[in-house]
Amino acid sequence: MVTKMGSPGVVQSMNVAPAGFDAARDLPKGFLEFLMPLDRAFTGRQRELVRKRAAALAAAHEGKLPDYLPPSSATQENWKIELPAWCEDQRNQMTGPADDAELVVKMLNSGAPGVMLDLEDSTANTWPHLMLGVSNILSALRGELTYFDRKRNRTVAIQPSKSVIFSRPRGLHVHQGGVLAGEILPASLFDVGLVAFQVDPASLKHPLTFYIPKSESAEEALWWRDLFQAIAQAKGWPKDSIKCMALVESHPLAFQMEEFSYNLREHILGLNLGRWDYMASLIHFNLPDPRWVLPDRNTIPHNVAFFQNLRNRIPDICHKHGMLAIGGMTALYPSREDAELNARALAVLEEDKKNEAMCLMDGAWTGHPDQNQIAVKQFPAPNQLKARPARPDARPDLRPVPAGVGKQTLGGTRAAVRTVIRYRQGVLAGRGASLLDGYMEDLATDRIYRLMIAQRMRHRDAVRIVDENGRPVLHAPEFITQLFDEELDRILKDLPANAPAETAAQFKQARAMSEQMIVTGEFNPQ
Repeated sequence: MVTKMGSPGVVQSMNVAPAGFDAARDLPKGFLEFLMPLDRAFTGRQRELVRKRAAALAAAHEGKLPDYLPPSSATQENWKIELPAWCEDQRNQMTGPADDAELVVKMLNSGAPGVMLDLEDSTANTWPHLMLGVSNILSALRGELTYFDRKRNRTVAIQPSKSVIFSRPRGLHVHQGGVLAGEILPASLFDVGLVAFQVDPASLKHPLTFYIPKSESAEEALWWRDLFQAIAQAKGWPKDSIKCMALVESHPLAFQMEEFSYNLREHILGLNLGRWDYMASLIHFNLPDPRWVLPDRNTIPHNVAFFQNLRNRIPDICHKHGMLAIGGMTALYPSREDAELNARALAVLEEDKKNEAMCLMDGAWTGHPDQNQIAVKQFPAPNQLKARPARPDARPDLRPVPAGVGKQTLGGTRAAVRTVIRYRQGVLAGRGASLLDGYMEDLATDRIYRLMIAQRMRHRDAVRIVDENGRPVLHAPEFITQLFDEELDRILKDLPANAPAETAAQFKQARAMSEQMIVTGEFNPQ
């Protein structure tokens, strides 16, 4: 991975193939000939969509916030998808990094109705991890992936099951260098193309299915639709062969979910509330407004209005059109070593998923095999597709100001600083997701914390952040720098005596990178 300068002062990450890489030699035979026409057809369109994203964010910061679109065929016509039998039951979709073969096998052997293998937020965006993730996805789709269990001194394989396997490519905003000479590819195009090129549909137990991340408009659905159909045509498959689900992870998309789904109606199976990235996007689009300075993250209730209104809206749209509605990830993780933490995590999970089921969601997201049974039990089998709200609101308020919830404390700021340093060190060490203080943190939650710190700095004169004695603490930039220094010192002092020197160096680099991203305003998902 290298860095490149985007907007002035902003450093952005881009995955680049390693030195000495030869695409003709190092990628599957024939893949370049398959990829180049797709590059010509889709890269220019991707650049324009990314430009439109930036314009929408700039407009929001000038007061023109996202809103609903005018009535259209998508919202007025009586259209429905035909949900295939193989995915009717998705009461829990377990998710994790595709580059971790042991976790992939454990998820697929957990009994979860669905498993999402991730190349995005929970996988470090570097070439070795990307290639390992793609290899694991292909092996998992063939049912051939294994790992060696050192404790039991045996090889563990995937057991036959009905679990649906989804693959999540990197988002439309991410770029891939070093594959085509002189070209920067959309990472989404490269990931989907590389997987699809190597798949034999006859060997799959269900059609090839992707999870679309980080979308910001209904127009972007047309890019994905056309990509799926161009790949199908190139492979000689029926044009609707590739299926997908899509995450609602951005504030603009929340107003265009029906139109987005309509544009993908030949492929889409359902929508998922990706609530942590959604929270980050909500903060980002409302960054100039001091009323949106959120409380400490872990004091925000799961049913806060800006989540709950969207959580109620998604099943209404999905069930109207025959699609599944899937709830978000519960970040508090169970523990097999800490009984108290384990009990608390599973109780939070049960309450959270019960709330989603009451909102008429059809299933949930989890990240640990111990969560599967509890999550599944909260939802009626196989789904709630026939259920609709008694009085649905077609245009609910998706920006209710979060007044009167949670706490805004110095301790919360410190926790945010400490988390972003440790998360970024994990990325430098090759981990896209890290278990920190009982919470599974990935790129989405790292983004939330960076935005929360930025909010508190920006609106320091308008918002009261208090210390443990209830005294206000002004979050000036130099004070944030002090917090970064103090938390880095604490982290380094807590390292084991035998920790390699490289680890301390990574933490120091992570501290510098994290503060720089906040100061320079780098809050787009990376």
